[in-house]
Amino acid sequence: MYKNSHIFVKFKVNWKKYVIQSLLATVTIFFILLILNVQDRPIIVSSLGASTFIVFAMPQSMVAKTRNLMGGHAVGFICGTIFSLLLNGNFVFSNLSYALAVGLSTFIMVFIDTEHPPAAGTALSLSINGFSLNAFLSVFISVTILAVVHHFLKPHMIDLI
Repeated sequence: MYKNSHIFVKFKVNWKKYVIQSLLATVTIFFILLILNVQDRPIIVSSLGASTFIVFAMPQSMVAKTRNLMGGHAVGFICGTIFSLLLNGNFVFSNLSYALAVGLSTFIMVFIDTEHPPAAGTALSLSINGFSLNAFLSVFISVTILAVVHHFLKPHMIDLI
């Protein structure tokens, strides 16, 4: 009960930040979707949506830092691409490959201190769909836009959760 009342008080005091940061998240992801052809890769779009949430709802968090945002997605992209080439074939081996891409990307992100949970979605997407130039450009242009926006807006944003 205490946590809920605390959240309500925080919202009541900072309601303008909640509205503005949510609108900024909307505008940013809308811009990304307009300039990139990411609609044909729903899992990548999902991981970018989750990254957008982190950047705008938890801007002071470690997982929102540029190093984590860009490094995490790079790790996820590389692991997903590698596992898209391995263990393909029957149902069991394909699913094992997808799971290993997520597991290895998680391990590497933690090991090199670039934790960014949505990047596991990037690993999953790439392991299922395989590498393409469009996927590469979609992920890295989107993540770069999010990192730049975060860099400039972070001093004006608060953690909403």
